Amino acid sequence: MNTIVKKETEKTLRNYANLVVKIGANVQKGQFVVITSKVDCAYFARMVQESAFDAGACDVAINWHDEKSARTKFLRADDEVFDEYPEWMVDRHKQWDEKGAVYISIISNDPDNFNGVDPSRLRRFSKLANSKNKAHSDLTMANKLRWTLCAVPSPEWAKKVFPELTEDEAMERLWDCIIKASRADGDDPVGEWKKHRESFVDRVRYLNEQQFDLIRFTNSLGTDITLGMPKDHVWKGGGSFDKDGIPFNPNIPTEEIFSAPDRMRVDGRVVASLPLAYQGKLVEGIDLTFENGKIVDFKASSNQETLANIIEMDEGSGRLGEVALVPSSSPINKMKTLFYNTLYDENASCHLAIGKAYPNSIKGGADLSSEELLNRGINTSLIHVDFMFGTADMKVVGIRADGSEVVIIEGGEYVF
Repeated sequence: MNTIVKKETEKTLRNYANLVVKIGANVQKGQFVVITSKVDCAYFARMVQESAFDAGACDVAINWHDEKSARTKFLRADDEVFDEYPEWMVDRHKQWDEKGAVYISIISNDPDNFNGVDPSRLRRFSKLANSKNKAHSDLTMANKLRWTLCAVPSPEWAKKVFPELTEDEAMERLWDCIIKASRADGDDPVGEWKKHRESFVDRVRYLNEQQFDLIRFTNSLGTDITLGMPKDHVWKGGGSFDKDGIPFNPNIPTEEIFSAPDRMRVDGRVVASLPLAYQGKLVEGIDLTFENGKIVDFKASSNQETLANIIEMDEGSGRLGEVALVPSSSPINKMKTLFYNTLYDENASCHLAIGKAYPNSIKGGADLSSEELLNRGINTSLIHVDFMFGTADMKVVGIRADGSEVVIIEGGEYVF
């Protein structure tokens, strides 16, 4: 089915594509661009391609994929296939990286695509793929290359979010939500995003000036967790900068202010407030207990094996790599819609990430080796998986080294 429901949305969709290129990736003249997209999203991917050329791109490669055929492969291929990863795919990324590519990923996943697939196949292949692509991942997570994520509805995703609607109605509703959440519903989305970036500046500056030693989160779901913060940690929000100081927005949309906790200083319990959609499976009822930074107990009310595969992926996947603040007044949260997609759900709620931290979460982190990052308290791993735990009654307190406390969030809202 075509991902476009109404012809009259064409102008809005072109504005959205232009936003992704100019604000998300911030494509420069002479830039090589790589777009990753499902074949089902070809209509929008071509819009992004055209916008990238209009922005001055020297060339645009489109990396097509198909999750339905991927499901068939995971169900029917020989088992040993999932212990193999083509070297040409590694070499292709290496060549793109060496050309200084900027990466645009168009997300349009079916949250239930891998239901019924052997979890061990997913775990083994995911671990292998992440290991083979570690060099590329290190470059993007350190912002040495620019990258951005955006989304397009699929019929399966739309019906998951709006099961009471017909397929066409669900697609139209999800398109409306995506355009609104992305601030692409006005006449000047690029201008609106520039204002949006500015709205983060004062709060980010305040948090970086405070250099809290500890951050404590509590709410009525049972979350009571304290995160130690590394020395010289850095909070970011509203966008990032690459190694040359060029601004870009990794996520379209974004509502978060984030940093990384000390990998060895996380203690307490955290209860997820929303399900986690991961590799075509929905993990619900996540409940984690931490001691000295490590997950020592975990459970989930559905797909617990998938949660186990995340936590047991490698040495760093049992620790945290990100803490993010999002107020309950976030425009996405106000939609009162569970999107079953991390790009949207994480921008409706405070969240944590299991696994790899962004190196720039401490001063000078992008220039440190993995060992140096570990010594500074910054986690390393093959994965980075966000899950949401914020609520309307969330309280967040910053604790200084002298023990004095400052309330950051009360009743789900910023108080500074």
